[in-house]
Amino acid sequence: MILVTPRLVLAPWAEQDLAPFAALNADTEVMRYFPKTLTTEESNAVVGRLQGMWSEHGYGFSAVRRREDDAFIGMVGIQKVLNPAFPFAPAVEVGWRLAKAFWRQGYAGEAARAALAHGFDVLGLPEIVAFTAVSNLPSQAVMTSLGMTHDAADDFQHPQLPEDHPLRPHVLYRLKRDDFQR
Repeated sequence: MILVTPRLVLAPWAEQDLAPFAALNADTEVMRYFPKTLTTEESNAVVGRLQGMWSEHGYGFSAVRRREDDAFIGMVGIQKVLNPAFPFAPAVEVGWRLAKAFWRQGYAGEAARAALAHGFDVLGLPEIVAFTAVSNLPSQAVMTSLGMTHDAADDFQHPQLPEDHPLRPHVLYRLKRDDFQR
């Protein structure tokens, strides 16, 4: 499945995406809200898992390229959250991770809107969530710009991080299909 926006293409992962995705995942600034940077092998394994989600569920996080020059900018999409350790599971989340050179240009929101539209209009999902570390204000700003709402009662401790980890406190944002502005 391919989603096209005015400036971007969200498409299946290709061999050409592996090296720039690995570089993105090795960048300490890009990964500052994640537990650690990733090696090339770990990054490639992430792509393998993402491709598996597509095969299993029919949707997932896509490679995102800029239409004007086919530059790989990152990943954006929706995926299932099935792990019962997450207090809001089962759910579908929208998420993004972009290379630093493509920040603050509206790409995350543009691509996420396309993923949300697919989730709501094609898949008929009633709600899509997003979550991030409490300290990740840039992603929270994107969530807000998408029309997602935050209720502090939904905040949680990330179950896959140690109790003393500074990124463990997380916020949850929600968006109902009826509230999605196309």
